[in-house]
Amino acid sequence: MTNQAQRKNFKRVILKLSGEALREPGSEDNISPEIVEAVAEQIKRAHQAGIEVGVVVGGGNFWRGISASNRGMERATADYMGMLATVMNSLAIQSMLEDMDVPTRVQTAIEMKNVAEPFIRRKATRHLELGRVVIFGAGTGNPFFSTDTTAALRASEIGADAILKATKVDGVYDSDPNENPDAKRYENVTFQECLEKRLKILDSTAFSLCMDNSKPIIVFDINGPDNIHKALIGDPIGTLVHSEENN
Repeated sequence: MTNQAQRKNFKRVILKLSGEALREPGSEDNISPEIVEAVAEQIKRAHQAGIEVGVVVGGGNFWRGISASNRGMERATADYMGMLATVMNSLAIQSMLEDMDVPTRVQTAIEMKNVAEPFIRRKATRHLELGRVVIFGAGTGNPFFSTDTTAALRASEIGADAILKATKVDGVYDSDPNENPDAKRYENVTFQECLEKRLKILDSTAFSLCMDNSKPIIVFDINGPDNIHKALIGDPIGTLVHSEENN
């Protein structure tokens, strides 16, 4: 099966965004309304095409728990602070989508009923079925887990067809393309090949969840023109990471 053919059947996806992706390059501002608007516009177009979209966003533009921990802060506390940062980004995306007349719900793994719903799997699934974009905030609700793991967990829980991971590079390479100009980009790669070649896709917990649940991952460049929309509608961009049986 070709890369393009494997991407045609997406009905429900998880879009994974880093918090840093929402910060304007070179700016001291923690979040760029212009970038959030551009992201929301592409999600809107996929939503209009009938795709059920769940979003997981990091909080690194405001706070990185592991960095604070490395500077001496107690790790669990630092991670909880990072979870709150993801909620701020989630609310920003929700606000922009709602301004575009896209119905949304923010669900958080830490209860904060004045601003969001608590995460309930069946309720999240129902929202998606009713045509709402669901934004998952506050990570897994537990310290020591990344938002990559959140994306893998939520994708498995809601039965998403794939995880679309927006990054700063245009796919998965056999070596660092910033250091090796001859680095090879993969169009397709299996989970087993990733292990054998020690390719970095997600953190180990998230990767194991995806592999165990045969959950495809698409890694693509968030900065390319219209790339989020292309990934959401199944255009063959970036690198598709998939199970052996789907090859």
